Amino acid sequence: MTAVVDSPTTPAIAPGASVLADARSQLKTATDVLGFDDSMFAMLATPRREVTVSIPLRRDNGTYEVLTGHRVQHNFSRGPAKGGLRYSPDVTLDEVRALAMWMTWKCALLDVPYGGAKGGVRIDPREHSQAELERVTRRYTSEISPLIGPERDIPAPDIGTDERTMAWMMDTYSVQQGHTVLGVTTGKPIALGGSLGRATATSRGVAHVAFAALTDRGITVAGATAAVQGFGKVGRYAARFLAEAGMKVVAVSDQYGAIADERGLDVPALEEHVDATGSVVGFAGSDVLEGSALLELDVDLLVPAAVEGVLHAGNAERVKAKVIVEGANGPTTPEADDIFRRNDILVAPDILANAGGVVVSYFEWVQSSQAFWWSADEVESRLAQRMDIAWRDVNAAARKRGLALRDAATVLAVERVAQAHLMRGLYP
Repeated sequence: MTAVVDSPTTPAIAPGASVLADARSQLKTATDVLGFDDSMFAMLATPRREVTVSIPLRRDNGTYEVLTGHRVQHNFSRGPAKGGLRYSPDVTLDEVRALAMWMTWKCALLDVPYGGAKGGVRIDPREHSQAELERVTRRYTSEISPLIGPERDIPAPDIGTDERTMAWMMDTYSVQQGHTVLGVTTGKPIALGGSLGRATATSRGVAHVAFAALTDRGITVAGATAAVQGFGKVGRYAARFLAEAGMKVVAVSDQYGAIADERGLDVPALEEHVDATGSVVGFAGSDVLEGSALLELDVDLLVPAAVEGVLHAGNAERVKAKVIVEGANGPTTPEADDIFRRNDILVAPDILANAGGVVVSYFEWVQSSQAFWWSADEVESRLAQRMDIAWRDVNAAARKRGLALRDAATVLAVERVAQAHLMRGLYP
């Protein structure tokens, strides 16, 4: 079986080029607020390194096809590059560029000593066997291996990839080096140097920020209602943690459809249903939601945990949630942001809300470097501390500068990256 992936019930309207334009627009707003000139904007907007590779694949039936893969390293000013690897039929180079830029800001915002990177292979993992995915992963890794390493660039799982993918990458790179290099990837299986708590880290971060944002709006967490778009690696565990805190998760979706129950879904039972059937569709006692109706439900909290561009000018006016916490990367377009600001909807941005994964990836990298492993309680306690500090920093910056949370978060992150760049100077 391939990994369950986060995906919206309707396609994102923003292609890769639009996502990159959104990322650059956010950067331009930040550089303007900070008083930086066009040369600094150009420096921060341009990836430091990018590579596109062809990946010949021998299918199980003996036929061949050639896939395309990318790796973009956006910035190294604060440390080695860090970012996920996604397998999706919608991967484009511009999308990967945008995601790598957001990773730079995310690492800076959470004070993790990395720059941003991202990788992607244009493939539908649902249409390929495990053996084929292993061959793709090993060939892709061998093609980009001169660019990666524990002190260069550390990949991690993303949409369509999982801990097994990271094990294959680590093994391929290690074979080339002639010795085991655990720190070349994060999100690995526990038996191969993975960190306890890594699988659910992004979701825990989303939950921490959601609780803080709801409290900030005067909404009591216990009894509040939530809708979660996407029931994959991020959305599934986010729904679990929200429900465990006493919230009513009234709707969820995956790539096959959406379901709802105004009384609150039984999340543990829903997880068992998904494990058995592969989808949330058909869960006993739930109602069917059509199209993107989940995004427009009257709930206290909306968690878009799928892909980019699902909240846009075409549906933002119909969104009724009081708080939006972005579990996905780039789910909200600038036009939707403007509408949410006018409608007094609080948006906790992706570079803050879903940063739990990169924080625990950093913890995993540290543990691999030390060959000393932390307990689950230590990991979760340190993650909570990082997320709480980042929330307070962003909230304070937003109030001080009169900015929305997204702009405040980006300004904070860009300022930290620019400061590192200026202090290092320009070579030669």
